[in-house]
Amino acid sequence: MEATASAKYLRGSAQKARLVVDMIRGKDVNQALAILRFSKKRAASHVEKCMRSAIANANEAAEKANISIDPDDLWVRTAFVDRGPTKNRRRVRPAPQGRAYREQRHFCHVTISLSNDERPQPKAKEAKAAPAEEAKAASKKPAASKAKKHGGAAAAPRAKRKKTEE
Repeated sequence: MEATASAKYLRGSAQKARLVVDMIRGKDVNQALAILRFSKKRAASHVEKCMRSAIANANEAAEKANISIDPDDLWVRTAFVDRGPTKNRRRVRPAPQGRAYREQRHFCHVTISLSNDERPQPKAKEAKAAPAEEAKAASKKPAASKAKKHGGAAAAPRAKRKKTEE
């Protein structure tokens, strides 16, 4: 079962909110809530509120489908942040010599999707290449730079300076 919640028009830039969302992606719900609670980022409280809403949405959807669901089994399947509007959030700040600087106040939209399905297992690293192939790769010369390929002054060897005795 999957449940989604989105919080729109949150104050703050999307770039700063992404820092918070990246910390919780793929984690258990309880672990993600603990990370958000003790994070010092300002966007963490807004993301936590959205996360709690997604948990409530999962419970509600399970009740409607007459399925029992344990909130502890949920994990963060997807979490992303989109940019919001800035057009009507422009402000003017006084600047030196009678000028004014325009500054934009940013909004963002946070979307979190939770799931209680089985997590996909990370793919095992492929077996290392045969030792003979590794030795062959190590014996290769490094590729020549573009300047050397095209010739010119960069490709020509430098002449050594001779010391002149006075």
